[in-house]
Amino acid sequence: MSTTRAAAAGMPPPTVQELGKGFHAFVQLDGSWGLNNAGVFAGEEGVTLIDTAFTAYRGRALRDAVTALTDSPVRTLINTHHHGDHTYGNFLFPAATIIGHDRCREATIATGLETTKWFPGVDWGEIAISPPTVTFADSLNVYCDDVHAALRHLGPAHTTNDVIVWVRELALLFAGDLVFNGGTPFVVMGSVAGTIEALTELEGLGAQTVVPGHGAVCGPEVIGHQLDYLRFVQERAGEGFRAGLEPLELGRRTDLGAFRSWTDPERLVGNLHRAYSELRGEPRGTPLDFDRVVDDMIEFNGGRPLHCVA
Repeated sequence: MSTTRAAAAGMPPPTVQELGKGFHAFVQLDGSWGLNNAGVFAGEEGVTLIDTAFTAYRGRALRDAVTALTDSPVRTLINTHHHGDHTYGNFLFPAATIIGHDRCREATIATGLETTKWFPGVDWGEIAISPPTVTFADSLNVYCDDVHAALRHLGPAHTTNDVIVWVRELALLFAGDLVFNGGTPFVVMGSVAGTIEALTELEGLGAQTVVPGHGAVCGPEVIGHQLDYLRFVQERAGEGFRAGLEPLELGRRTDLGAFRSWTDPERLVGNLHRAYSELRGEPRGTPLDFDRVVDDMIEFNGGRPLHCVA
């Protein structure tokens, strides 16, 4: 995305942050809907990407950033989950082997371009769906030159197919959308309880640097902030469920307190829908009526569509 285009959208242009030993973070602030981060390993034997971008324009900005780092080709592309902001740009790297969880491939194909209907006014460009071609169930080792990166499936959490990339040698964690820095977590396609369990595992890794799915590169303390929010959601959901309140009404009655300044506060309603599902005893990741969930989030937002400047 050009500097001019980003300024017109009211957002800073993407930046590339060096993380050591050839690893970088491609950061798109402010990290709200559709403004995700990607990881780049620029090695002697080729480039490994972690996620892509939401629109063709932003995907090309990522590709340009990679080209500015190295002449080496992108050989490997890891998707941390199936959501379009992390996968829609896959097609721009046709020579790469795309890796994801087993269910990431399934969900990428099943969802297609459906996500675009929730964000009217976005200039998507021409996008072709390119799902993972190499999949795994639990864990997979990937080598970035001679640096070991461990891929692990956690969840259901943010979705049913979340994968982290853990570079132990650098105490570096690419967390995907298990972590939002300065943004409201969103677990409607996964599990509140499952995300709490996943984040607790992440706290135990000993990461020093965390590349969140959205927001600025940060330290591990942000994981604790996410846990605080999700436990707050669980507590409020329990109160509202027992009182017979619908998630939208409960959301309207909820004081977000310390979490009020986070981006996309309407996600509270979606998270309450998921928490209610768990209180009903439904399995984690059980599909919900996403049309209804999005309608409720829009109502919570005063009838305004979900704000996306991707």
